[in-house]
Amino acid sequence: MANRYASLFYGNDTDKQPAPEPSKRTAPYRLLLVDDEPNILASLRRVFQRENYELLFARSGAEALKILEKQPVELIMTDFMMPGMNGSELLREVRERWPQTIRIMLTGHANTDAVMGSIKDGAVYRFILKPWNDDDIRLTIALALEQYELMQRNRSLEQQTQKQGRDLETISKLTATNRSQLAILLHKKGWLNPQQIQQLHREMQSQKTPVVRQLLKHDWVDFTKVFELLRDEMLFEEVDLREFQPDPSLLSLIPQKICTRQLVLPLRVSGQRLRLAMVDPMDINLIDELGFMTGYTIHPLLCETSQMQNKLAEIFGDTNDLDDITTKVGSDDPYEGIEIVLDEDADQESLEQLLGSSEEPPAIRLVNAIILEALRLGASDIHVHPRTKSLVVRYRIDGVLQDKIHIPTNLLMSVVSRIKVMAELDITERRRPQDGRITVKTPMRIVDLRISTLPTINGEKVVMRVLERQSSAQSLEDLGLSQHNLARLKHVIAKPQGIILATGPTGSGKTTTLYALLQHNASPERNYVTIEDPVEFHVDMAGQVPVKDRIGLDFASVLRAILRQDPDVILLGEIRDEETADVAFHAAMTGHLVYSTLHTSSAAATVARLLDLGLKPFVLASALEAIIAQRLVRRICTHCREETERPTEVLEQLGPQFLSEDLRFYRGRGCEKCHKGYKGRVAIHEVLTMNEELRIAITEGASAMQIETLAREKGMMVLLDDALEKLRDGLTTADEILRLLGPQVLHG
Repeated sequence: MANRYASLFYGNDTDKQPAPEPSKRTAPYRLLLVDDEPNILASLRRVFQRENYELLFARSGAEALKILEKQPVELIMTDFMMPGMNGSELLREVRERWPQTIRIMLTGHANTDAVMGSIKDGAVYRFILKPWNDDDIRLTIALALEQYELMQRNRSLEQQTQKQGRDLETISKLTATNRSQLAILLHKKGWLNPQQIQQLHREMQSQKTPVVRQLLKHDWVDFTKVFELLRDEMLFEEVDLREFQPDPSLLSLIPQKICTRQLVLPLRVSGQRLRLAMVDPMDINLIDELGFMTGYTIHPLLCETSQMQNKLAEIFGDTNDLDDITTKVGSDDPYEGIEIVLDEDADQESLEQLLGSSEEPPAIRLVNAIILEALRLGASDIHVHPRTKSLVVRYRIDGVLQDKIHIPTNLLMSVVSRIKVMAELDITERRRPQDGRITVKTPMRIVDLRISTLPTINGEKVVMRVLERQSSAQSLEDLGLSQHNLARLKHVIAKPQGIILATGPTGSGKTTTLYALLQHNASPERNYVTIEDPVEFHVDMAGQVPVKDRIGLDFASVLRAILRQDPDVILLGEIRDEETADVAFHAAMTGHLVYSTLHTSSAAATVARLLDLGLKPFVLASALEAIIAQRLVRRICTHCREETERPTEVLEQLGPQFLSEDLRFYRGRGCEKCHKGYKGRVAIHEVLTMNEELRIAITEGASAMQIETLAREKGMMVLLDDALEKLRDGLTTADEILRLLGPQVLHG
């Protein structure tokens, strides 16, 4: 079952024979340990004495090669400095003659530069420094052997994948190069005109799709009438799939991708005849090709389109986006294209905990596919959400969650365990929430994933926040600020000291705004330092410090250390507690320009939140220079934008200023370049800048409402005002503003 669902992602659909399952290893892994010092070999024997490995030992490179000629090994670990042939030369020879063997170097600190050269040319999988930690070396060997096993399984799947690719290509060409008998019949009945027939043929040629799929897309004909025509006039035998349960053993006869693409389903085998449910039983070429593939004579049975779609969804799950995953990720094992970077300074868990059920290849393949698909779609968050009947993978794209992939619930534990191993979390703890981090390398990108697990009644839910490691900071002009707000901000950041806060919910673009402020008019004459968890943007001119709570390196302690580094401008990732707030505001009062973020709903509410954290009113009034509250609304796709009718009901909920007669409204029709009419996001802001009246009001303990009223009198535009400007410019929709800011006026 696990293999069948793993094939949903990688095109490894089962053909007539089930997927080749690698033989379960009965013999232990064979390790060859090479070192010219007997005491090192004795220590290594002690390290692995409890492991189920067959150990071979050699005192030199030449002796190791003789052993390899007699019996190949799965892994070789060698010292670097040896008489005669050194470790690098030995491993290069092993790579040439036994490329499948995993190669590890054991070396002292003085030889790391020489070893790095071997790593770069591919001779060494990784190296281990002397003196080693026993648990570390056992874990490294175990993970290396897991990589070896993955490579073997990948090779065993390649031949099957190539054959299935040829089968799919044959059928794809077949459906595109033959005019459909069904389309011709519908033309004769007058249900399709000549122009529609020609368009169908062109689309079948260019998109390699069967005629049924194209007819469903265009909605030119009523498929209920088509079903009645084929049943009553063409006299095809019908089958009711609602009362029929397919034989599970037959699902391996025809690959799932062909079933969902061609809308067919194998039902029963009687002798040499295969009873096949079809929406289009007039597709003689498809029947012949499937007969050739399966070795059976096909007996076509007519079924209703809706029944077929429901039955395929019931058997295989939601497959709407699986073709995309296959084409984008490709048939290669994604493990080759994605690398998990573990924090080598961290304390490692025990070997038994780390490996567990996560060694199952389906878990590795599914998790890697989930991450790669999120990167392809530009998702900001990945939700692995266990529900009652399935495990759903949801992506937050442009701020909105979308269900994308359905996985059977029996894979939940192995998928969650795999994510926990990658994030170095405790895989035995399922009752408490855990937090971790993964750094993922693909051939083109490096991203950080913040991991959060949460126990629910259906199992552990995992949320991964995607943070681009190589993102470039935007300029102040690119943030979507109105001219009014841009002028106010430029005035504030020209000041040499004080604190500027960006506020809003998680994922509202606060850090992006701060980096734009940091880089505006940046000068080599000033010392810039950032403190973040983790570092989201890399800026060469700044000294950037990552927070590591597990070793006591929190925001407050790092900030205190930075104040002794003679900074001019400090970017503090987040004010989370009273201690951090106190240090940040006192730094702003003593001649530093400080940028930071806070989670509040509006600019005026930020003042109340800071007072709640324990700041004295006079400290807050003296140090604070500006507050930027912001949200991100989805931007209308520029490729399919069109004018639309006035959404009166929505506008009434937003307030009277949205009912102006001169407003024009737009929407995205939806195209291949966007998500349901939206592409990207644009920020709406409110910028509160301090003046003498506001400082006095804060010192005297004014409420958030009083502060907002006073700020608006001095020219502040609130979020709703800026949203109206974005609506007037045709950048977003009234529905999107209502979704983000909520109803402002109660009707009825």
